[in-house]
Amino acid sequence: MKDEKINLIDFQIRHAWHRIYRMYNQKALLHGITISAGFILMSIEKEGTPSTALGPKMGMEPTSLSRTLKSMEEQGWITRGSTGDDKRKVLIFLTPQGLNKRRIVRNFLLDFNNKINVKINKESLKGFFKTMSVLDQIIDEIVQTES
Repeated sequence: MKDEKINLIDFQIRHAWHRIYRMYNQKALLHGITISAGFILMSIEKEGTPSTALGPKMGMEPTSLSRTLKSMEEQGWITRGSTGDDKRKVLIFLTPQGLNKRRIVRNFLLDFNNKINVKINKESLKGFFKTMSVLDQIIDEIVQTES
């Protein structure tokens, strides 16, 4: 049974993600950042990003996203503003402090990806991305048939 688990695709993905998550968390905490905040920092566009676009983009629940955005605003990493046309549409902008935190996150992500690219050849990475795309399609099919 133990060896069966190791050969399951979802076990390998979960195991790898758990290790990546722990690594991200350890690095983020050194800079006073949470993983959620780091992903948000990387998702905010220069011209502002609607707060409603962040949740689906990151797969976060609205309550969790609201709490994280509030914390980031209190820390001075983001500001909220509206567009000139529609005052109901709230945009999220990075402050200079938020841009600095974003640079930290970006540099770590690039470094991690560079280390992967050194160890894994381009063909294998292409195969990995293709496999992940097919897995995504399979998940969509399963979700659609169950709804």
